[in-house]
Amino acid sequence: MTETMYMDAKMQQFEEDTERIIKFLGEKSYFKARDLILKYNEVDIGEILEEVLDELEVEKTIILFRMLPKDVSVEVFSYLPSDDQLAIVRGITDREISYIIEELDFDDKIDFLEELPANIVDKILEKTPKEERKLINTFLNYPDTCAGSLMTPDYISLQETMTVSEAMAHIKREGMDSETVYTCYVKRGGRKLEGIVSLRSLVVANDNVRISELMNTDYVYVNVYDDQEEVAESFKKYGFLAIPVVDKEHRLVGIITVDDILDVIEEETTEDIERMAGVMDGSDTEYLDMGVFRHVRNRLPWLIFLTISLMITGTIIGKFEAVLSQVIVLVSYLPLLMGTGGNTGSQAATLIIRGMAVDDIGLKDALKVFWKELRISVILGIILSALNLAKVVFVDGQSIMIGMTVAISMIIIVIFAKLLGGLLPMAAKKIGIDPALMATPMISSLTDMVSAVTFLLIASVLLGIAL
Repeated sequence: MTETMYMDAKMQQFEEDTERIIKFLGEKSYFKARDLILKYNEVDIGEILEEVLDELEVEKTIILFRMLPKDVSVEVFSYLPSDDQLAIVRGITDREISYIIEELDFDDKIDFLEELPANIVDKILEKTPKEERKLINTFLNYPDTCAGSLMTPDYISLQETMTVSEAMAHIKREGMDSETVYTCYVKRGGRKLEGIVSLRSLVVANDNVRISELMNTDYVYVNVYDDQEEVAESFKKYGFLAIPVVDKEHRLVGIITVDDILDVIEEETTEDIERMAGVMDGSDTEYLDMGVFRHVRNRLPWLIFLTISLMITGTIIGKFEAVLSQVIVLVSYLPLLMGTGGNTGSQAATLIIRGMAVDDIGLKDALKVFWKELRISVILGIILSALNLAKVVFVDGQSIMIGMTVAISMIIIVIFAKLLGGLLPMAAKKIGIDPALMATPMISSLTDMVSAVTFLLIASVLLGIAL
């Protein structure tokens, strides 16, 4: 059996078991449902519970959740979407909530509390030890999109005066409560970060070697108020598993691990895709969970803008009524030229936006982009115009002058669209606008207007028609 066949069979089994669990719960066969769901790991159980919540009332899901072993239930809870977490919290006791909060990893705890209503958060914090409550409040006060909202205080901290044997003993004591043990953070006296040392270095070093001799003082770090997108770029650039977070006095306040950054990358990618499609939504609500009117509200502003731009294009075409009325066949070639302009412009914009997103292209490369897209557009324009000239003259049976009108217009439109698609996202970034907004809808609208004007002006000149 190939790997693909194995994965397909495994997925099919997962889907069948999910259906069986939903059936058992519907029949109130709770122990059968529990025994079957415990065949899977915590991530898969979380996915199954999502399906159960979609299919059945929340009470049955809560019964199944309560029947899970306590350590499993906490892990499963951390993998659930915030809406499902809130649904479960509303149906369980305060004691159960307190247990979940106590056992969650600190960063998962903060993510969960951020999504809860303020009155529930206050209720939970009342039963939280004073020191932890103070720390939680500090983390909750960081802006949602900065490094501080992603970090955790659960890391291995060493002193530079420690020996390797002392450090290893410390790691054994504290390791189970830390997000990662692979990288340890070295501080001097108080909280000021002096360097980092890898577990590998500690394992292979002699027991009496000092940490100060092993630590790396040339390390990468982020500030607590750095934007989460910048932090994600650091992870992608250096391939980190974790990165230290410091305050303005270079005191270590936490670390960010790669699992939290993966969530950020997914959020940022989703946001860029939505903006490229002209959907104005900053939430992480899934498509099927979002109401119809919310969808309408998110999509309407961009569609109104595009409709107005198309109205302008229609007005421009109306101004050339004399040209179109004398050579009516020109109307049939307008969609071809406008569509080609939009397609070629969107191609360039997509590649440039992607290049900027992964730091392959910067603002300093604007002239390089211009020169490359100019050469590409000239070659593509000539090929497409020759193809269309042959089609207009030999297939459609039109005059050579109409064919030349279409061909020359095609070259100009392709060149303009490619340059616009290549440079407009860079111009947007220069003035502080998200380049993703300059994608398909915007490029298509602008190229439609230019295509119509270009074609009709060239037609009036070549065909000798007065405007």
